[in-house]
Amino acid sequence: MAIATYLDFEKPVADLEKRIAELEATGGATVEEEVTKLREKAEKQLDHIYTHLNAWQKTQVARHPERPHFMDYVAGLFEEFVELAGDRKFMNDDAILGGLARFRGKPVVVIGHEKGRDTQTRLKHNFGMGKPEGYRKAVRLMELAGRFNLPVIALVDTSGAFPGKGGEERGQAEALARAIEACLTLDTPMISVIVGEGGSGGAVALASGNKVLMMEHAVYSVISPEGAASILFHDAKRAKDTAEAMKITAQDLEKFRIVDAVVTEPMGGAHRNPKDAIESVGDAIEKALSTLAGMTPDDLRAQRKERFYAIGREGLA
Repeated sequence: MAIATYLDFEKPVADLEKRIAELEATGGATVEEEVTKLREKAEKQLDHIYTHLNAWQKTQVARHPERPHFMDYVAGLFEEFVELAGDRKFMNDDAILGGLARFRGKPVVVIGHEKGRDTQTRLKHNFGMGKPEGYRKAVRLMELAGRFNLPVIALVDTSGAFPGKGGEERGQAEALARAIEACLTLDTPMISVIVGEGGSGGAVALASGNKVLMMEHAVYSVISPEGAASILFHDAKRAKDTAEAMKITAQDLEKFRIVDAVVTEPMGGAHRNPKDAIESVGDAIEKALSTLAGMTPDDLRAQRKERFYAIGREGLA
């Protein structure tokens, strides 16, 4: 499947798909055989590229503009979605969306970051960088879930919480801490899925659930590779080096027990086949929820406590 935006390392595939499009435009039975051969070659090239991605390339895939975003997951996985806006204190934050919905027939609360698709919507959603009121909205929705005994599903995709002056004036750090606290003390099951970027406290604030899942080509880190390179080397261009050293890929983080499972993406990344990618996330969420069925509020809180205390311990069973 040809896409509108190719990453630098996808150039060999882009060239082949461009040639295929040109041949198909000419029409005629004489080009069918050549098109078939080119398609097979493009698929093999794509397979080779995506089975050998380094951490920096995965970062680029995680940020791909055509990758499914929060509202795409809502449209593909949830029914009867009713958005609940505002933090009841200051304003509504469009970077973090959430509300009531049905997930495969069962009522849930769904929360997540929305980055936006084009210039206008990216500005509206502040590129997915939540402000204090966005995280206070998330806390409000989690409290609502606890009151009505609803599971919480959180979809994480942010470069980090909004770092601007207004956010600091309105208590960004406190809002993030309260959101993490709400996750950890929730009475109902919570599944968090890192579907793109999982950046810093802005991600952790929605990723402190009972089960943390991560898409195959997503990334999760305390700081962006560019930010780390700027601090360590005073040169953001060394982001590739820092990305490798930081161990930010799903495969690394599953090995370190920071995430519980990796959700396989279609070959070439979620942006090449959003429908299948969204369905795979739905299957993983359903499976994770089934493992928590029947647990009491005390059991759920104890499980989260042990899960996060276990990170970094030596000799894990």
